[in-house]
Amino acid sequence: MASQTTKPFLRALAGETVSPPPIWLMRQAGRYLSEYREIRATQPNFIDFCLNPEAAAEVTLQPIRRFGFDAAIVFSDILVIPYGLGQKVWFEKGEGPKLDPIALSDIGKLSRDRSREVLQPVGETLRRVKAELPEEVALIGFCGAPWTVATYMIDGGGSKDRFNPRRLAWSDPEGFDALMDLLADASADYLMDQVAAGADAVKIFDSWADSLPDPLFDRVVIRPTKRIVDRLRSEGVTVPIIGFPRGAGPQGVRYAAQTGVTALALDHGMDTGWASSNFPKTLPLQGQLDPAVLRAGGSLLDDEIDRLLSAWAGRPYVFNLGHGIHLETPTDHVSQLIERVRSHG
Repeated sequence: MASQTTKPFLRALAGETVSPPPIWLMRQAGRYLSEYREIRATQPNFIDFCLNPEAAAEVTLQPIRRFGFDAAIVFSDILVIPYGLGQKVWFEKGEGPKLDPIALSDIGKLSRDRSREVLQPVGETLRRVKAELPEEVALIGFCGAPWTVATYMIDGGGSKDRFNPRRLAWSDPEGFDALMDLLADASADYLMDQVAAGADAVKIFDSWADSLPDPLFDRVVIRPTKRIVDRLRSEGVTVPIIGFPRGAGPQGVRYAAQTGVTALALDHGMDTGWASSNFPKTLPLQGQLDPAVLRAGGSLLDDEIDRLLSAWAGRPYVFNLGHGIHLETPTDHVSQLIERVRSHG
């Protein structure tokens, strides 16, 4: 399938087999880069950093300048949505995100209008980045999926098994589904604004889509994601939408078929042979490289890159990690990855 764009990333998402495949990495703007750490040291707190267009645009562009990836992803965080809605969110050094936990009865205190206003600086970041990107490099916007974001909102941070959100989803389906709908609508608002600001594609990160029984997966992962996609399409948004239901395994087939996403990002735990046989050959796929093998480097990295390039040859594919780049990854290993992938052209 031929597309009208010259951007390799968008050609792949349009269903074209691009050789070599386009490359970008989840969390490519981040702590493994010394230039990122220099900017981060000047920012008073992480949320303000995400909402500072000058600083956020700079760190979005840093990996493009250094490595020449085929796509840039706007620097932000999935938890800007609860922050925008009115929940207290902060980041503890060495501990990660913290939130004042909410109860389902608190939903009425959250405001979509406030969220859209508070998150306007992200649009300015995108406009700044777009103006400086090379013509062939695509720009990606993103949000966290409602289920993943809700787990943080309810637990007050990350948790090992999301037991409490799961319990609430089972015991109070009406209240929990109302929270899902609010988050889906706020996320759709946010993504529409990112597209209006110049995003060429958007991605929905469901980082905690694993270990859910089928009825719950359908309710808290598929249904709200479909709500976002349907809202975007009904409002005339035509850019590609990438879904990332991390850890979904075989449930990912149903996710891809029912949500309406354009492309599917695969985690490194997904069985490659199984995925190749069970996802439609026309469905653009992305990812699968283990961040740990990128951290390790050397011949192991070359061998794993070769395995994935062989496995996904002949179909629309974007080379990426199965999750975010590890903060201790040497930059030389990233350069090695890019050279190895592009030598397969």
